[in-house]
Parts: sequence; structure tokens; C-alpha cells
Amino acid sequence: MSKPRLIYLDICCFNRPFDDQADLLVRLQTEAKLHVQDIIRNGDLALAWSAIMDIENAANPDVNRKMAVVDWQRLSVVDISVSAHIEARAEALALVGVKPMDALHVACAIEAQAEYFLTTDKALLRKMAHDNIIQVIDPVDFIRILSEETNED
Repeated sequence: MSKPRLIYLDICCFNRPFDDQADLLVRLQTEAKLHVQDIIRNGDLALAWSAIMDIENAANPDVNRKMAVVDWQRLSVVDISVSAHIEARAEALALVGVKPMDALHVACAIEAQAEYFLTTDKALLRKMAHDNIIQVIDPVDFIRILSEETNED
């Protein structure tokens, strides 16, 4: 049996269910993200976490959102601390236009050796579209990939 693929979800992905669900894309992303969480709970995907998740989540003034996100840390299989190496990688990402906090998230996911970085942040998805190190992807597209792989088996 192969070990589950490692994924990293950023804060905007974790918080998607709390966003206004009137928009169809938001609803689809929410359903996809919730499905990903079920797969993590089942052990078929592994979750990477980072100190950046803790920092960004701690800054959230909404206690319900904060608690919903922090509960996922205990299910993670790796928890990355920030290091000089991660900061340098994040600075390089920032030079190509990735926002500093997003760059730190991506750098942590790369350090964790996550295969996928799930986000609903459109700007980050555009900036990282052609990255060769990690696949930055919307949760809906990620579910599509998983579905295609399952149908190939």
C-alpha cells in the first residue's frame, strides 16, 4: 500500500465554507474543500501544516473560523517551522509578485514536500500556474484530478 499523497491547504481554502455561498464558484470550492477534508480524515490524503498557518489563523478575529481551522493541525502529518531556508524561498517567490504571506505558505508547503498546494486565492493561482516545484491548484480542480485518477484505475 502506498503512502497517501501530501497536500497543503492555505487559510483561504480552510475558510472557504465561511464565505458567502451565494456565488456558484464559492459553493463549488466549498464542497470540494469539504470533500478533501473527508479524504484526509479517511487517511487517503495526508495534510501538511506550518507555523505560518498558526500565525495567520491566530490573527483571524472570527473565533468560530479560528477554532475550525486550528482543529485540523492535529490531523497533520508534518508541521513545518519557519527557517532561513524557507524565508529565502519565500523572498524569491515575492520577487515574482507573490504576496509575502502567500509566499511563506508556498515555501512551507515545498519544504514539507507536499505534492499539491490547495488555495482559492485567484491571484496566487495565477502567479503560481507554471511553478515546477509544487502544483498550486483550486480545490475543484484537485477533486477533478483525483476523480480522473480513480477512473483510470
